[in-house]
Amino acid sequence: MIKKLIFSFIILLIFIPSFSAYSQKADFSGEWKLNKEKTVLADNQLFLSKITILIKGDSLLTTRVYENGNGEEYSFVENMGLDGKECKITIYEMPRTSKATRVIADGTITIESQTTFTGQNGEDNLIAKETWKVDNEANTLTIDFTNKMSGGETTGKNYYNKTV
Repeated sequence: MIKKLIFSFIILLIFIPSFSAYSQKADFSGEWKLNKEKTVLADNQLFLSKITILIKGDSLLTTRVYENGNGEEYSFVENMGLDGKECKITIYEMPRTSKATRVIADGTITIESQTTFTGQNGEDNLIAKETWKVDNEANTLTIDFTNKMSGGETTGKNYYNKTV
């Protein structure tokens, strides 16, 4: 009987820490700056150079800073829920609809957005999908992205280092 009790206790000691680690949410909150050494940037395109993320409960607040090849920066703030409900804002006179979802199983966050703008051939839409993942130490944020417009599709992976 005592052997069974000790064996059960040892099994419990092994599994409790793994349940605790599994239930923890990835720490996305903080200021993140693009690691230009690890990231492959496309020529002549805006890129997300910095992002500040604040997650409180089921709310996601971001300040995104995009940069062009000349070093000019364009920023905007976006506040979304992590429940997949659509959020609408206007960025530099361009309407944007976004939704964010936290995937509990793998700790990622998925952002889907559509930004309507006027291009060379009239009105067009930028349809973007981002998948965010933070490493175990919460020092590196990886954003896998797909951007679609009438002119084509681009995909890539950006790496960000936590600054604060």
